[in-house]
Amino acid sequence: MSNKVILVILDGLEYRTAEQCMGFLHALKEQGKATLYKLQCELPSMSRPLYETILTGTRPAESGIVHNQVVRNSTQTSVFSLARENNLTTAAAAYHWFSELYNCAPYNAVRDRFTEAPEQLIQYGCFYHQDHYPDSHLYLDAEWLRRKYDPDFLLVHPMNIDDAGHRAGFDSAHYRNTARHSDMSLSSHLPEWIAAGYQILITADHGMNNDKSHGGTLAEERDIPLFVIGDRFTHQIECLPQQTDICGVVCELLGIQGHAKPVASGLLRAELSYQGAV
Repeated sequence: MSNKVILVILDGLEYRTAEQCMGFLHALKEQGKATLYKLQCELPSMSRPLYETILTGTRPAESGIVHNQVVRNSTQTSVFSLARENNLTTAAAAYHWFSELYNCAPYNAVRDRFTEAPEQLIQYGCFYHQDHYPDSHLYLDAEWLRRKYDPDFLLVHPMNIDDAGHRAGFDSAHYRNTARHSDMSLSSHLPEWIAAGYQILITADHGMNNDKSHGGTLAEERDIPLFVIGDRFTHQIECLPQQTDICGVVCELLGIQGHAKPVASGLLRAELSYQGAV
C-alpha cells in the first residue's frame, strides 16, 4: 500500500453540483473505486481562510487567516511543514495564495511562479495568479511535478469552477459546465494516479451562491464534496468527516506520527491509522 498522497481542491465546487456534474468521479464511485462524502466548510466560506483550514486543520478564527486579504505566512503546523519535518517531498500546482501561506509572502511571480527550492515547505511548485488560468493546463502542471519530482504529497488546485461562479452565479450553465470540463480534465490523469497506488482526496474549499459570491452561511456556500480514492480508506458511507479532518487524514496517510491533528473516525482503515493521533 502506498503512502503517497494527492490532494485535489476544486475551488468553489458546491456539493450538489459535484453530485450532478462530475461524471467521471461518479463513474469511479459506481465502480466501487471512490466514495463521496458531504462536508460543511468552515466560516467564513472564503478561499484563503479555508486553504489554511484544509492544510492545517485549524478554523479561520483560530488561525487568524480570516479573509482573503490577509497576506502572510501561516503560523500553524501544516501538512507541508509536518511532511518536511519527516523528510518527505512536497509539491503543489496551485493558486499563488498557497505559495504565500507556506513559502514566501507576498508572492513575486518572477521568483515564485516556478519553484524548485528544497529548503521551502512547498519544495516544488507551479503557481499561477490569474483565476482564468485553464484547469486543463493546471492538471498538466501537476502531472509534470509528479513525474519529475515524485513527491510524497502533491497538492492540485484548479480555479476555473470558482471563476465561473463569480462570473455567472451558482445556478448557471456556465458554472455547471465548467465543473463538467474540470471533471473531464481530471479524468485524463486520475486513472494513472490510481494505477500508481496513490491515496487521493478530492474536495473543495467552499461553494457558491447566486449573488456570484460566497463568504456566508447559505447551504450552497458551505456544502462541499469530499471524494476519496485508495485502498487505505474504509469507504464506509456512514462516516462523517469534517473539513478540519482533512489535514490529519493526509498526515495519517503519509505515515506522519504524533501530528496532533484531528482525524475523522472511521474514514481510514483501523489497522493503518496510527495510535495516539488526536
